[in-house]
Amino acid sequence: MVNHYNPQRLSDVAVTRVTYIRRRGGQNRIMTTVSLPETVGEIAAQYPASIRVFEKHGIDFCCGGKRPLSTICQEKAADLEAVLNELTAEIAATPAADRDWQSAPINDLVDHILTTHHSYLKQQLPRIQAMLDKVAGKHTQHADVLLPLQRVFTAMHEELDSHLMKEEMILFPAIRGAGASHCGGIENPIRVMLMEHDSAGEALAEIRRLTNNFEPPEDACNTYRGVWFELGELEGDLHRHIHLENNILFPRVLA
Repeated sequence: MVNHYNPQRLSDVAVTRVTYIRRRGGQNRIMTTVSLPETVGEIAAQYPASIRVFEKHGIDFCCGGKRPLSTICQEKAADLEAVLNELTAEIAATPAADRDWQSAPINDLVDHILTTHHSYLKQQLPRIQAMLDKVAGKHTQHADVLLPLQRVFTAMHEELDSHLMKEEMILFPAIRGAGASHCGGIENPIRVMLMEHDSAGEALAEIRRLTNNFEPPEDACNTYRGVWFELGELEGDLHRHIHLENNILFPRVLA
């Protein structure tokens, strides 16, 4: 695999052009050329396949989506060119998504968020809470991890329950044009949602830290391991959920 980059410093340009070339039958064959926006949120919005690469490298593409990829790689001491290689290969190998949420009707995007992500949270949050409470009550030898994890998750669970209700009762009806006018227009409820997204992102980062990147201890029972697995799944869903709102829905509404 060979990749060619603009010789300018990547941190100084707004758009990085990357050509992905795959060797086939002894010859280099150009497969596709993609233009990657500067920020990770814009990259994730334009190329959903990039999310897999960001998750692999622990790059926050939802709450931290407004930051340049070059800056994040520098902070993580990650090889920017290698990450770009992975992004380009992943994008080239992934078929186009069924829906382009940047151009689909906004009401369709709201429906997708409700049926895919809100429904998931309403089902999984109480289920994970019950599993975590059970594990914390039985595995007292791991109280140094389980008790703070229980506190962080419970607080996030309560905040997300309130967050979903505010979106469904206030923000989404206003976006659909069916809700009563709000003081400050649509900007104020969106500002509140963004702050709550940041809070959820901080809780997820702490949960990842407490669970050692969702690696259960060797003596963990099946329920214990199940909690760790479900917490990892929850993180992935919430990242995608927040990304759709922060990087696609809200910018489109405010445009």
